[in-house]
Amino acid sequence: MIFSILTSRVLRVIWVKTPIPYGAAWSWQQFLVEQRRHDPQLDDVLLLLEHPPVYTLGRGANPEFLKFTPQTTGWEVHRIDRGGEVTYHCPGQLVGYPILNLNRHRPDLHWYLRQLEEVIIRVLAKYGVCGARIPGLTGVWVEGRKLAAIGIGVKRWITMHGFALNVCPDLTGFQYIVPCGISDKSVGSLAPLRPDLCVATVVPAVTEAFAEVFGLSISFREVERWDDEEVGR
Repeated sequence: MIFSILTSRVLRVIWVKTPIPYGAAWSWQQFLVEQRRHDPQLDDVLLLLEHPPVYTLGRGANPEFLKFTPQTTGWEVHRIDRGGEVTYHCPGQLVGYPILNLNRHRPDLHWYLRQLEEVIIRVLAKYGVCGARIPGLTGVWVEGRKLAAIGIGVKRWITMHGFALNVCPDLTGFQYIVPCGISDKSVGSLAPLRPDLCVATVVPAVTEAFAEVFGLSISFREVERWDDEEVGR
């Protein structure tokens, strides 16, 4: 399946249908970033996937925003090299990891964050849902609830990490953290507004919106499960 618009620049989109362990996806991103640091002419990539239940903290995140002790619960927790505080990933949430060379777009992190928000806003609009920004905060909100979290990392203007859109997840896991360090606002999902949607049905809309916002031709690949050889890293 190929989505394209009138541009010579190509983004390779890989949608993995089976949830990927967080550590494997993190290593995959690091591999792709290093490839592009050594060869800046390589195409940009967008990984679209789901994770089994996992908590992640940004590089400067406050551990007090965890309401549990990982050693006691045994729940999976990673401190990683993105900005932002703690968040939660689980099936039913579509996670997007763009590996973009911003030198080919605009080397401006504020601009890039707003572009990612715009992608999500356009996706929601396709389903008749009005997504909004809140001044001073990063992410996309619907009726005061945060439906999409964004946290990025950049090395020599090559991006990693990205966005997480709550399509139809079990939100219970968010009860054990202060999501993104914001205590006075709640997390929501598309499910109450569009119960007919699942992650797989939203993938094409995210792909098309990403192409529109970043002005790219999209080469789309769908694979059943994560595997080094299958996805070609």
